[in-house]
Amino acid sequence: MRITILGTGALACLFGARLAAVAPHAVTLVGTWPDSLAAIRRRGVVLQDDLGTHALPVQAVPLGQPVQPAEIVLVLAKAWQTATYQSHLESLLKPGGVVITLQQSLGHLEQLGPTACLGVTELSATLIEPGYVQAGPDKPSFLDAPQWVVDVFRHAEFDVERAPAEETLGRLWGIVAVRCGLEALSALLRLPYGELLRRADALTLMDRAVTECAMVAWAQRLSLPFADPMFAVHHAAEMAARQEAPMTRDLRRGMPTEVDALNGAVTLAGFTAGVHTAVNEILWRQVRALTHAAR
Repeated sequence: MRITILGTGALACLFGARLAAVAPHAVTLVGTWPDSLAAIRRRGVVLQDDLGTHALPVQAVPLGQPVQPAEIVLVLAKAWQTATYQSHLESLLKPGGVVITLQQSLGHLEQLGPTACLGVTELSATLIEPGYVQAGPDKPSFLDAPQWVVDVFRHAEFDVERAPAEETLGRLWGIVAVRCGLEALSALLRLPYGELLRRADALTLMDRAVTECAMVAWAQRLSLPFADPMFAVHHAAEMAARQEAPMTRDLRRGMPTEVDALNGAVTLAGFTAGVHTAVNEILWRQVRALTHAAR
């Protein structure tokens, strides 16, 4: 069996390394980041976890170059890259294979087409340098996928549950709600997450953004993985108090952000559902304005 992972960021490297630990040379990362591809080709993926630091044999191929078709294609690319990767899926996937998106934002399942399955992971990872990843705490993942796919991840010692589509989507909206409450605001104010809790106006905006997301999800009759969205976002900010938002790094580098698939997607879904999402729309449009200025 072969597994292809689309993306070369922190989670892509984490999944690639752990899968390669039980299936050496059967895992390929496909991406567009030259530094990461070069590092992985040179030494594999370097994984730092509770067991130490070790290099795992993972192949790395630039997007567009030939790759042996795989039974599983795992999508862990940035939201704005999804359409580009989707155009290559036919050549990357074996007949009867499965595409799984573990992207932590909205709209990907629709873009990836009928072979795609939705997944949600609570795992986190930090990219120390290209191809070198530090694993976060061991947490569960949920897949609306065939049982044989779930078994592949369990064999690699991932904590994975098979979950129905509605439950998986609700869990995804829970992650999106927390990200919408934290990331754009952190990037706009140039503050780490913990500092947002200590500023009254920032805290008000955070609470309103996450509550709007929850209201949109509830309007779609989705069950979120928490009852109190404000408690959930406060807890997330406390647990990553010194962390800066990925959007901050994207803006600094003049790169696109994921705001369209986060606050933007919530704003559009709220319009459809008849739910006011004024704070999310303002955060969305302000980050877009900065992105266009940076570029």
